[in-house]
Amino acid sequence: MTANDDSAYDPARASEHLRFVRRIYQMRTLGLGFGFFAVGGVLYQQVAPWWLWAALFGNGFLWPPAAYLLAVRSRDPEFVEYRSLMIDSIMGGVWIAVMQFNVVPSALLAVMLSADKIGVGGWRFLLRTAAAQALACAIAWAALGFGFAPHSSMTVILACLPFMFVYPMAISSAAYGLARKVVRQNRQLALISRTDPLTGLQNRLHWDDAASATMTHCARCDKRAALVVIDVDRFKEINDYHGHQIGDAVLRRVADVLHRAARMTDTASRIGGDEFALILMDTEADDARAIAERLRRAVEDARFDDAPELRCTVSIGVAATGARSYTAAMWMRHADSALYRAKQSGRNAVEVAPE
Repeated sequence: MTANDDSAYDPARASEHLRFVRRIYQMRTLGLGFGFFAVGGVLYQQVAPWWLWAALFGNGFLWPPAAYLLAVRSRDPEFVEYRSLMIDSIMGGVWIAVMQFNVVPSALLAVMLSADKIGVGGWRFLLRTAAAQALACAIAWAALGFGFAPHSSMTVILACLPFMFVYPMAISSAAYGLARKVVRQNRQLALISRTDPLTGLQNRLHWDDAASATMTHCARCDKRAALVVIDVDRFKEINDYHGHQIGDAVLRRVADVLHRAARMTDTASRIGGDEFALILMDTEADDARAIAERLRRAVEDARFDDAPELRCTVSIGVAATGARSYTAAMWMRHADSALYRAKQSGRNAVEVAPE
């Protein structure tokens, strides 16, 4: 997106760019503010003229807010900020030449300017800014008569100490904050990818993993588990007659019933449009049937404010782990067969697969 491309303007993207600009503004204010004292130590030793002090003051304290205003008032804050970062490197090269390559502040300035470029744009951006910095340094050095005074006095070293300690810690703190943000976002993405947005239950992807893990656990530890598969009766008719909003309310109500029934060790999932599954750990077939009956009655007793005449029911199939279920797919087929019998028997019923 360019600064003049109004048609491509994206508010969400612009907001992200503004957060980027604010983050750089904070780092620039801190870095150039403390950098003023590092360079100032050399200027003091050189008995520099007033205009150099004025230029240093402007670069250290006036440039950060100016760069911030240029970015936030632009249609493309990110582009303007990257340009300002390039200017930072160019000015750094100029100050290195002005200091006649005084070792400690020159090295400190070059390293810190390189570190923030890597943090912002990676090595490719560093190479671009480093080239501009080297060119600016060479031009300024030639203009100033190729002065070379690398020795750093104790006065200069002491003036560099605040920059040397504070700015690296600020960069580390910012990197730590960004890393924590990435971790949180990755967790959120993982949760979203495995959660059904309508009901809040686990989705089919998570159910497949949970079912396979349950079968493995039961086989290794000689445990038992039961699979409860639930299908909303005549759900298409509910949608057609009452509308999809009521249909969604029905699905959420079934999900709420499953939420309340599931223990910490159980897994409740929405595995299809109007089909749900509940994995009950350490549960025999008879106990699973009793739980399924409670689920069936809870759904049957549900009422909906926007459709008070609606009576919703579910058909349920139950299958326990055993000799006939070697894989999660077989376990699911047995539960589906029981569900089919519940549908055939008139719906609003619970059937258990034979062991």
